[in-house]
Amino acid sequence: MKKKFLVIGNPIDHSLSPKLHNYWIKKYKIDAVYEKKLLNHNKIEGLILNIRNEKIHGLNVTVPFKKMIIPFLDELSEEAKISQSVNTIYKKDNKIIGDNSDIEGFKLSLEKTEQETKNKKALIFGAGGVVPSIIIALKKMQIEKIYLSNRTELKAIELKKNFPEIEIIKWGETLDFDIIVNSTSLGLKEEDEININYQQISKDKFFYDIIYNPAETNFLKNAKKYGWITKNGKMMFIYQAQKAFFIWHKVVPEVDNETINLLDVWLKLQW
Repeated sequence: MKKKFLVIGNPIDHSLSPKLHNYWIKKYKIDAVYEKKLLNHNKIEGLILNIRNEKIHGLNVTVPFKKMIIPFLDELSEEAKISQSVNTIYKKDNKIIGDNSDIEGFKLSLEKTEQETKNKKALIFGAGGVVPSIIIALKKMQIEKIYLSNRTELKAIELKKNFPEIEIIKWGETLDFDIIVNSTSLGLKEEDEININYQQISKDKFFYDIIYNPAETNFLKNAKKYGWITKNGKMMFIYQAQKAFFIWHKVVPEVDNETINLLDVWLKLQW
C-alpha cells in the first residue's frame, strides 16, 4: 500500500507541493503519493490521529496552521521549538514530531542570490507563522537589524516577545533598509497590493517575496519598475521541500535545472 503524504492549508489551491513531491517520488522510485487538502482548524485533531494510525505518513503545513498545529504534537525539533513554527510533521518512535524546514529553505534561497546580508538591515512585512523562521535565518546570516511591520500591530508585538531585538514599525512605513521581505499572503490574488511609497525608497535594495505562485506579485512588479533586484519564494519552496523529503524518505532529492524548470512550467500552467 502506498504511503500517503499531504500538504494542508487554507487556502491551498496555489500549492505546488504535490507536483514537486510526486515528481521526486517517481524519480527515486518511492511507493508513495502526495496530495493537498483544504483544512479548517477543527479538523486538525482528526488529521493528527490519522498520522498516529499510519493512515497518513507525513504532513506539510502552510498558512494559517504553522503555529496552530503545535499543541496537537508530541515533540518539536530544535528549530521548531525556537521558531514556534512547524511546516513538516512525521511519526517516529510512536511520537508525532513537528519540524521546521522553512529556516533552511529561506536561508539557502537567500544565499544562492549572493546578496550580502552581514551587517545589513532587513524589513519584514507580516507576522504570521513563517516569520520566526525568516528572523532566525537572517540572524544566522549575521543581519545587523530587523524591522517588522504588520497590518495587525498586536500580532507583531506578540512576536517581539520571542524576538526582543526586532523593531516594530507602522504598516506602510518604510525606513532605510537593504532587504525587504514580504511574508504576508498579499500577492496570492491578482489585485493584492502592499501600500508602500516605492518612490521614497533609495536605490540598490533587494526585494524578496516568499510567494512563488504567482511567480511575480505586484510587490515584486512595482519593485522591478524602479530597477531593484527582486526574488520570489520559488527557491525557498524547493529547498524547504528538499529537507522535508529527506526527513520522510531518507533521500536527498537533487535540486537541478530540470527541477527548477519544471516548477516554472507548472507555475505557467496554473496561470
